[in-house]
Amino acid sequence: MRKIKLIWDFRGPASQKTAEHHLIHLKEYIAINKLDITIADLESFGDMHNTAYMVVDESEMKPLRDALKPHRGQVYLDS
Repeated sequence: MRKIKLIWDFRGPASQKTAEHHLIHLKEYIAINKLDITIADLESFGDMHNTAYMVVDESEMKPLRDALKPHRGQVYLDS
């Protein structure tokens, strides 16, 4: 089964703190809804661009996308 990385982008000087705060809410959503999601984290692309993301099964992607409104998504490749 393919995995999809749902991504929320944050830009600007406060992007790291905003991404960290958003990740808290993603983890709360996962816990409240008892979702089987084990990958939710942050990624930094410099001082002015940070992301929060979570990795979901492709079969679960559409309802989560509609509920959480990520900025973008991509196929997740486990490195």
